[in-house]
Amino acid sequence: MEDFMNFWNKYKGAIIGTIIAILILITRLHDLILAIVILILGAFIGNYVQLNKDDVKEKLKKFIDKM
Repeated sequence: MEDFMNFWNKYKGAIIGTIIAILILITRLHDLILAIVILILGAFIGNYVQLNKDDVKEKLKKFIDKM
């Protein structure tokens, strides 16, 4: 029993993470989570572009000129 408790204390984070990952895959919540992450990332990128228009135009022009 002591060996089990040592194992649990050492690897409980990995065990709980694995169980949560399995539940997410079984319930297909990963599609929803991915969609939410993409939406949030798009919002941050849009906000950055809006606040730094001149820098973004300059960087985009340099990138296009390199191509």
